[in-house]
Amino acid sequence: MKTESRADLYRKLPSVDELARHPNLASLVSQEGEIAVIGATRAVLASVREEITAERLDAKGVDLALSGLEAAVERHLRQALRFSLRTVINATGVILHTNLGRAPLAASAIAHIGETAQTYSNLEFDVETGERGKRDVHVDRLFRKLLSQDAQGGPRSPTISTVVVNNNAAAVLLALNTVAEGGEVIVSRGELVEIGGSFRIPEVMAKSNAILREVGTTNRTRITDYERAITEKTRLLLRVHRSNFQITGFTEQPAIAELVALAQKRNVPLMEDLGSGALLDLRSVGINGEPSVLDSLRAGVDVVTYSGDKLLGGPQAGMLSGRSDLITRMRSNSLFRALRVDKLTYAALEATLMTYVKGDHDAIPTLRMMLLSKEDVGRRAQAIAAKIRSSQLSVEIVDGESVIGGGAAPSAVLPTRLIAATLQGMSADELAARLRAYDPPIITRVEEGRVLLDLRTVFPEQDAAVLRALDPAAAE
Repeated sequence: MKTESRADLYRKLPSVDELARHPNLASLVSQEGEIAVIGATRAVLASVREEITAERLDAKGVDLALSGLEAAVERHLRQALRFSLRTVINATGVILHTNLGRAPLAASAIAHIGETAQTYSNLEFDVETGERGKRDVHVDRLFRKLLSQDAQGGPRSPTISTVVVNNNAAAVLLALNTVAEGGEVIVSRGELVEIGGSFRIPEVMAKSNAILREVGTTNRTRITDYERAITEKTRLLLRVHRSNFQITGFTEQPAIAELVALAQKRNVPLMEDLGSGALLDLRSVGINGEPSVLDSLRAGVDVVTYSGDKLLGGPQAGMLSGRSDLITRMRSNSLFRALRVDKLTYAALEATLMTYVKGDHDAIPTLRMMLLSKEDVGRRAQAIAAKIRSSQLSVEIVDGESVIGGGAAPSAVLPTRLIAATLQGMSADELAARLRAYDPPIITRVEEGRVLLDLRTVFPEQDAAVLRALDPAAAE
């Protein structure tokens, strides 16, 4: 039998136009457009030609490839048009997982984003006067309501204002540049933290054109250290909350009341970078040592900076709340325009804050996950384990701990129940990789040779997907 030459094999391949117009691909053209289908067709044919050139396909192989060209084009097209940013199932037990997008949004926030995004809005328009308005009014009114309370719950002096920028690092940058440009900012050495992405407080301060004045030591700083460092060049006292690490042992740190008293005595503003920014008293869920924004403002801090997508449970944003005169200066800074957020962020933030005003904390996924009891999580884990039928998959329900994550409450843990899974003939790392390859990907933890799944951070409606990924036969 004569062996077909490479040129003969090439001639067997249809042209791009011929294949793209195949009846089996007509529906793809109508759904995704001719340009996209032709692009996928060209890529598939090029791949077959490469296989022929590399002599990995003989005549029989080419015939087999030709029989599946239409299916190959469809697979390539689906893969090419798939979004890179997509949903994953977070089974790690880390509530504010930075790599997985931190705080999931409340349903009301998603709805408000949709309403605002698909049409025009009054983002910077005063409907009553017909004049240009300011975009921050949409959330400042809600922040005033939530933050203008005294310790007894009554009305506080109505001098608290809030502006919003794109993240907390931007909030710190704007505040330092506005209040302390060209002057000194006093910070404890034990608070010169590094946040995600290798950004450090000294570097942010340098960009703001403020001058860092370090006081104290890494583990011990006293109020007298701050007082001795104040000069005519001092523009700000800065306290940075250690939201992503702890210093234990032989330590000392001034109480916030001492810093407030010193700031008022020397007429120097006091700013606190809380980072995580809780609006709810976390002691109600057993988490201590994580001050709320209201705690700091009640104590007399002049400006507080914090994040929107951490303990607040909203979109990525950076907030500056505090004395109206200082906030007004920040709003007038030209940096504010460069750092401001768009209408979608305002929509999500407004809806999130509205749930706080209503006291509907269960509507915010982050808070709802924190409020789940160990027993609640355990019942769902047992329900999944009871349906496993595979003789090769071994699951056990064990005690464990969930964490807050996202640079918040570093020492806080929440007791939970975990699904510990092992698969015969497969390592824990291989099983974890198989779960990540599922659609949607399931992200887990691997410890002591087992894959651990914490349902605290899995939405209840995703439990069925977890079961299907672990044991497809049981799900059927």
